[in-house]
Amino acid sequence: MSSHRNVADIIVETLADAGAKRCYGVVGDTINHFTDAIRRNDDLEWVHVRHEEVGGFAAGGEAYMTRELALCAGTCGPGSLHFVNGLFEAHRSGSPVVLIASQVATKDAGIGFPQDVDPKPIYAQYSVFCESIVNPDQARRMAALAAQAALTKKGVAVLVVPGDIFTQKPSQDLPFRAHRFDPIVRPNAEEFVPAVKQLNKGGKISIFAGSGCENARSEVMALAAKLNAPVAWTSRAKDFIEPDNPFQVGMTGVFGLAGGYHAVAECDTLLLLGCNFAWGQFYPEKASIIQVDIDPQQIGKRHPVEIGLVGSVRDTCLALAKMVDEQTDTRWVDNCRKQYLDALGNDAHESKDDTLIHPQELTLALDEQGADDAIFTADGGSPMVWMLRHIHANGQRRTLSSLVHGTMANAYPQAIGIQKAFPKRQVIAMCGDGGLTMLMGDLLTLKQEKVPLKIVVYNNSSLGFVELEQKVEGLLDSYTGLENPDFDKLAQVMGIWGKRVEETHELKPAITEWLNHDGPALLDVKVNRMELVMPPKVASGEVASTALYSTKAVLNGRMEDVVDLVKSNFFKR
Repeated sequence: MSSHRNVADIIVETLADAGAKRCYGVVGDTINHFTDAIRRNDDLEWVHVRHEEVGGFAAGGEAYMTRELALCAGTCGPGSLHFVNGLFEAHRSGSPVVLIASQVATKDAGIGFPQDVDPKPIYAQYSVFCESIVNPDQARRMAALAAQAALTKKGVAVLVVPGDIFTQKPSQDLPFRAHRFDPIVRPNAEEFVPAVKQLNKGGKISIFAGSGCENARSEVMALAAKLNAPVAWTSRAKDFIEPDNPFQVGMTGVFGLAGGYHAVAECDTLLLLGCNFAWGQFYPEKASIIQVDIDPQQIGKRHPVEIGLVGSVRDTCLALAKMVDEQTDTRWVDNCRKQYLDALGNDAHESKDDTLIHPQELTLALDEQGADDAIFTADGGSPMVWMLRHIHANGQRRTLSSLVHGTMANAYPQAIGIQKAFPKRQVIAMCGDGGLTMLMGDLLTLKQEKVPLKIVVYNNSSLGFVELEQKVEGLLDSYTGLENPDFDKLAQVMGIWGKRVEETHELKPAITEWLNHDGPALLDVKVNRMELVMPPKVASGEVASTALYSTKAVLNGRMEDVVDLVKSNFFKR
């Protein structure tokens, strides 16, 4: 290959050839030659954000939804450091992203030069690749390896490049490129035997499906039908397990409902499929557990299991469905389904008071009026719970939140990247007021980059999920109140359509107007601050702690808070 191009050109060309369409960041000093190479490349777009953390979230959101490579680039020191939270989230969500983390010039490294920060030890803990280019002859090979690692291992790859290296030209430029693979991976015949024997015992068999079930929907469904097994799913499996599934019973855990909890906790045999569910208290106490995962290190990591099978969910389920006996008794799956549907109906609140908007009510209205192929993101906290419970997946819709990293302020930044990747689709960011105000400056990016994103603010003037955590622990809620601006007026000042809703009768007409606006739009909805996120099973200790909170509140002159908590959750609906 020709060697007249410099390192910046080679990196841009190699990453674009690997499928990258966009690079997110803030220009400056040590990446100026890199961004100039992007300017001269017809296949790659630079997306100018106001804060690099937003760029990390946006790249992660794009990569998660497209399963194609997305890029970030940061200046030395502070610029590359600002990406940390957004890219840690992207990595833990399995999003293929490459970060070009620039560094001070090679002659200035290691002597305390201004902005000299070594990003390798910082990013090494949450990345699939983290290496430096120290010679221009490495450029194409290292860029290809970074892209290949991000795509095949599903995570963030980091390429550290000193600023002076970008302008150098290699003495040779061999045709290295990123490769992709889709191998068949399943256990050998002998390894299947104990699993088949256990499943053939029958009884109450349940499937707990995780994110590893992506691209394995038909195989999971076929196995569930053969076993007549209810299928509970983790939050990251919602999009591909929930739609049109006669066996699905929702989630377990704090975010779940009774059907999913019952199916997992009270079964005789639990089949974990690509499932990395972390909360041990929701696993069954006596059931035999079979775990399928493509990563051997995941087997028995979260809870003791009797049988482990290493293989992709797709290939392993395809084989299992041919080996196991058909189970004809439907009483177990029917019972779990009934509990799930009853609990789902009970959680879908409608207010009897026009001045009280339940967040579930808002979410159900979004579900009703959102497009059939809409993409929803949600901030960590209560908006995430309402999205997972009440936005219905239909096989076309997609959802995303921070489900492993658990960060706030992810919803609209992730949605920026998603909307850039899908400019014709409806993208809705379900933001908490706390999350939105953490990274509010990049509302300007919506205007400048002409991103027609729709933002809805669940405005309860508090860090609502934290407030609930404190109450459940028997503590007085402290330091959770938020003194918010009028978000609709703030949006308007930034050149974005904005509207505020405070009463129930205004809600649906406002959503219609908001969704129909041609361009970025923000809907500020005042929702019930005292809303409880009820788990599928309430432990006696949680009841006692919440009672203790109520007692403390009364003794501290906050009787009105306790009355509001009871009224808004039990009487005004």
